[in-house]
Amino acid sequence: MRIRLLITVMATVVAGLSACQTMTAEERRAADEQRCLSYGFRRGTDGFATCLQRIDLDRRAESRAQSAEMMNNMAWELNGPYIYRDRWRHHH
Repeated sequence: MRIRLLITVMATVVAGLSACQTMTAEERRAADEQRCLSYGFRRGTDGFATCLQRIDLDRRAESRAQSAEMMNNMAWELNGPYIYRDRWRHHH
């Protein structure tokens, strides 16, 4: 049962990652540049570079948060928590 659940979770992750790949790196960069331009930044300025950097950092943070949430959900579904020395822990 656990193996079936693990396979289902992994298939969901792969499907989610493939959905993120519908936009090429060049298309993503162009969209990010367009977004910064819409905010009023001009190409070649420090503000424009900072805008692009913040968009990229936000995208990475969102990816990490989604990954952490998925791993947390998977741990609860596979093992369930138990209390040990006043802290929540998972069975191993």
